[in-house]
Amino acid sequence: MPRAGMADMEPVSTGRLSPFVRRRPLRGSAAMLIGCLLVAGSWQLGQGVWIYAKAGLAQHLLQRAWLRSTAGERAARPWPWSDTWPVARLIVPSHRRDLIVLHGAYGRTLAFGPGYVESSAVPGSAGTTILTGHRDTHFTFLKDVQLDEQLRLETPDGHIHSYRVIQRHVADSRTDSIALAADRSVLVLVTCYPFETPIPGGPLRWIVVAEQENAES
Repeated sequence: MPRAGMADMEPVSTGRLSPFVRRRPLRGSAAMLIGCLLVAGSWQLGQGVWIYAKAGLAQHLLQRAWLRSTAGERAARPWPWSDTWPVARLIVPSHRRDLIVLHGAYGRTLAFGPGYVESSAVPGSAGTTILTGHRDTHFTFLKDVQLDEQLRLETPDGHIHSYRVIQRHVADSRTDSIALAADRSVLVLVTCYPFETPIPGGPLRWIVVAEQENAES
């Protein structure tokens, strides 16, 4: 009668392996799986590093474009193919922030710096000026901004407009709106909320409102 060799033994119907059956390690498959996980992890890490590196490098180039703006050049583009340009310089002394604000609050713009919302008042003029930025790069410091802290906004004409924080709150973009002042100069900084969530998007916004103190030359 033919007999099956030990290597050919199959599991019994109870679901347990026969004591004669040895599991063969899937070395090739395991190595491939580990390799894929390492590649995926490295890609994710690289993406995160690239976001911060791009933001930092862009601000360096924007600082140079800002100097050209203050020298009288209109719409000084930081690189030849840019579709945006510096419109103001935001300085937050208490948090050691010195940021160039770009024209337009679009996704492609916010990757390089905070953006000026075109439907709001021109930076430095009467009315409400709205600036927006990403919570995990340029505007991450907003979570630590306190009431009565000073914000400075420099315009291309060389004037520095000083503001004091008067309000901080969470708003829902689906139901809330930003009040536009007509009788005074107000600076509003907006970013996504909450700061710690790994999930991008969402309807909540963190709003910091500051009122102008004076204008210095």
